[in-house]
Amino acid sequence: MIFEQFYLECLSQASYLIGDQSTGRGVVVDPRRDIDIYLESAREHGLEIVMAIETHFHADFLSGHLELAEATGAEIGIGAAGEAQFEHRALHDGDRIPLGDVELEVRETPGHTPESISVVVWDSPEATEPYAVLTGDTLFIGDVGRPDLLSSLGMTAEELGRNLYESLNEKILTLPDSTRVYPGHGAGSACGKNLSTETWSTIGEQRRTNYALQFEDADDFVAAVTEGQPPAPGYFVYDAILNRKRRSVFHESEAPTPMSLEETLAAMADGTVLIDTRDPAVFAQGHLVGAVNVGLEGRFAEYAGSVVSPDQSIVLTGEPGSEVEARVRLGRIGFDNVSGHLPDLERHLVEHPELSRRASRLTADDLRERLGSDDLQLLDVRNVGETGVGVIGEAIVIPVAQLPGRLEELDPGRPTLVYCAGGYRSSIAASILKARGFVDVSDLIGGYDAWVGSPASV
Repeated sequence: MIFEQFYLECLSQASYLIGDQSTGRGVVVDPRRDIDIYLESAREHGLEIVMAIETHFHADFLSGHLELAEATGAEIGIGAAGEAQFEHRALHDGDRIPLGDVELEVRETPGHTPESISVVVWDSPEATEPYAVLTGDTLFIGDVGRPDLLSSLGMTAEELGRNLYESLNEKILTLPDSTRVYPGHGAGSACGKNLSTETWSTIGEQRRTNYALQFEDADDFVAAVTEGQPPAPGYFVYDAILNRKRRSVFHESEAPTPMSLEETLAAMADGTVLIDTRDPAVFAQGHLVGAVNVGLEGRFAEYAGSVVSPDQSIVLTGEPGSEVEARVRLGRIGFDNVSGHLPDLERHLVEHPELSRRASRLTADDLRERLGSDDLQLLDVRNVGETGVGVIGEAIVIPVAQLPGRLEELDPGRPTLVYCAGGYRSSIAASILKARGFVDVSDLIGGYDAWVGSPASV
């Protein structure tokens, strides 16, 4: 058996290549859109990719099943409860997908979504216990998939939560303790609240240590797993719907079209968003007026998708050569509306100082001096689960993913100090406020961690 996990840190997303050496047949589970990594691995192992399996219609990224089907002719497999606009094979509970000696078994595990499935991997005909189970967003390491993401599509967290409870107890926990667990996500994903940094475990270990698997009552389970979930980024519903559709295929090697400064300014006047992908500290030293800072070194796609609408046109700018990676990462969440990129940013800032702005950034000591003497509006853009450790003063708490839709809760005429945990999200939020006409905006260097003297984190 060939078994390979591909873990994408910036989205905390895992995908898998499973193959049989004797037949050269392989399957990819939960592929991302930039599929060259699977094609290269398949070539190295001498595999033909015959199927792309989706454990469910993902909300946090746009899947690569159509890209793989176009590139390889692979069949697309989806849980039987799923309805899609493209040609696919409906996978039912108990279905077997033989690759040779290696065989995959489908288990329908609704709960995170109605069509969710898990894939049990058998590595030989003689095996008495399965090698692994790919659990998608049904079971994570340390957590389970949240059942509340589809409430906007008419499905209640209560109903899906009960389905999830049954799926875990009747389909997942019936597997032997030795079975390896390979989930769809790890720590940092908004698809759960308590995900581990570990990327695999075993059924036995999860049975013992996963808080969500300790409940004997479905009501208690639903209450526990729905409490304190982070707000979903704005693009989640968009991706959940788009993953069901036939849509354009992404080609990862294509570069955005270079644009002149004049073209960029004209596009911005027409509603295009200029995303500056540089580090917040560099952005603060000088940026183009109206630019929104979403640093490429962080969870770029997730936060860009939180503050930019899917229907908005985007122009990229940043460090030379970064535009291809930025386009790919936006493409992973289905944001294909990159109309171009502005090269030579530093030169434009020097040649056009009237268009250049510096961002105000305060240290924790600076903030302490201003708190008693200023009519300062404090904005905390951390998630609600993070603010339990404390907030600064009487800060207004608006998670950055909700900020564009809640600007009316803030006074644009008051001096405003924005902070997060470590300084990444606050730079995003501060740049949004400036672009929306707030007069005096600063962000806190090092965030709340610097305020309380703990190590900085995003």
